[in-house]
Amino acid sequence: MTASVALGSVLILCLFVGIPIAVSIGIAVVISLIISGIPAAFLTQSAFTALDSFPLMAIPFFILAGSLMETGGLSTRIIAFANSLMKTFTGGLALVTMMSCLFFAALSGSSPATVAAIGTIMFPAMVKKGYSPEFSAAVSASGGGLGILIPPSIPLIIYGIIANVSISDMFLAGFGPGVIAVLFLIGAIIIISKKRGYTGSGEKIDWKEVFSTFWEAKWALLTPFIILGGVYGGIFTPTESAVIAVIYAFIIGIFVYKELNLQQIKKSIISSSIMTGAILIILSTAAAFSKLIAIYHIPSIIGNFVINLSSNPLIILLLIGLIVLIAGTFMETLSILIIFTPLFLPVVTQLGIDPIHFGIILVIGAEIGLLTPPVGLNLFVASGISKLSIERISIAIIPFILAMVIALVIIILIPQIATFLPYLLKQ
Repeated sequence: MTASVALGSVLILCLFVGIPIAVSIGIAVVISLIISGIPAAFLTQSAFTALDSFPLMAIPFFILAGSLMETGGLSTRIIAFANSLMKTFTGGLALVTMMSCLFFAALSGSSPATVAAIGTIMFPAMVKKGYSPEFSAAVSASGGGLGILIPPSIPLIIYGIIANVSISDMFLAGFGPGVIAVLFLIGAIIIISKKRGYTGSGEKIDWKEVFSTFWEAKWALLTPFIILGGVYGGIFTPTESAVIAVIYAFIIGIFVYKELNLQQIKKSIISSSIMTGAILIILSTAAAFSKLIAIYHIPSIIGNFVINLSSNPLIILLLIGLIVLIAGTFMETLSILIIFTPLFLPVVTQLGIDPIHFGIILVIGAEIGLLTPPVGLNLFVASGISKLSIERISIAIIPFILAMVIALVIIILIPQIATFLPYLLKQ
């Protein structure tokens, strides 16, 4: 068995039997190093170099900011504002849930955090209003997926680091696809709601209520403008913006909304530290994996194989999109980004495909993977909130998965949806 074959086969075998991704990559790398005769220090040196990165500091701070916002009263005020706008329409509460996920995604940057923050409040409200539990859980899970697409987004940061692409550009690139994804998800909600008779209140929009709830939620809604406005205004870097987000969430939660206490802060710090540690362990082993596949010329082998299939960039992107969708059923988001970025990025750049466009495709594919069993993380969070089985939620979420797949195909066919804003601001 050659070292390159060992690297791939051992990794697939470990993932198949359920070994955590960081351990799986580590085992595959070590066995490959032994076979190829490369010193084991290669692993530790690669890991150290990968973690010695300033942009990586954004990850723990954005995770902590999202946790503080979840417990500091920002999510409840966002929901109240969305409810004042959407409750009158068909599928009103489901639309409120989706729009609340959209707003909160722009605060937290994390998909599971979005599902937990919005779903905990909206799931009981939807069921009480007559929506089926399965549909209610599916809406919360699919809306939460926007957390990894709407900037600031942790997966967009990670892709930017791996692909050596500007994180600011990736944040800008997430807006257009995020809007497309939301529109298709809303379309799915309206179609299902009409068929099942999930009517809205039927009342006219009370603009006084809209203004009142907007004013109450203004500090929460200002968050993405402060974070992203500071980045694109040249006031601070994306990494520094993560620190600003933590300070802002801390101040608003304690002194403005007065719902954040010492116990909640302690809990947020602990949970954020655990999640950060898991991410950094994965990234450290992944660095050695990425260097090995470059040493073994695996990207060029894959590139030649793919180009022999077709030299049409759209065909190649559709093929990669299909591969990512299949992989998403048994791999989580970080795994997809870490493994597929170094494999396919040299191929797509050789074909003239924009790395920013490719990154968005990977992230959306990973987002869909969050909704598919058996490893769909959002399904597990929604299951914990709703007390429903994964199987029941998985069936109910199929229309939303189809909506996201259609959105992905459109974004593949029209790259300007992702690349328009980054290049507009460079002019």
